[in-house]
Amino acid sequence: MKLSDYAKKQGISYQTAWRMWKRGELNAKQLPSGTIIVNVDSQLKDDCVLIYARVSSAENKANLDSQALRVEKYCIAKGYRIIAIVKEVGSGVNDSRKKLIHSLSRDDYSLIVCEHKDRLTRFGFNYIKTLLNKMGKDIEIINEAREEKEDLMQDFVSIITSFCARIYGLRRQKGKKECIINCLDK
Repeated sequence: MKLSDYAKKQGISYQTAWRMWKRGELNAKQLPSGTIIVNVDSQLKDDCVLIYARVSSAENKANLDSQALRVEKYCIAKGYRIIAIVKEVGSGVNDSRKKLIHSLSRDDYSLIVCEHKDRLTRFGFNYIKTLLNKMGKDIEIINEAREEKEDLMQDFVSIITSFCARIYGLRRQKGKKECIINCLDK
């Protein structure tokens, strides 16, 4: 794409785009005719962010919207270009959240922004971060946990909550199964 078209698309003046090119901030080349061509694919990906917000249960759905709004305001204040806001309801321990998996496999962003580390995942955060870094992407956490003791307690509570939910879910499922069998026998 020509530098002038790139400037219009980004909402900046041609002179600003030209200065960015001169400083080496754009992936662009100059043709013998003098026209500057910007490699749009890599350039657009480099400044795009994906916002990820999650709550554990449907009862907290109002908090999901406010969480996403807080992260969006943060990104706007930092000057990030937001390409997607992903909102999901599901356990942070669950490793098969469809929206998160789809978001991680997308190629059109360079940064995932979350409010808290546990909003992305309760466990394995460093694995995800390492793999994203290998792909040329990163994760930015707005509110880092400062106290390790507090962080450890949150992880412990998450494990207990997850196992309790599984146990009660299995019990509920067993009760439903027995009810269906009783109804069919009648």
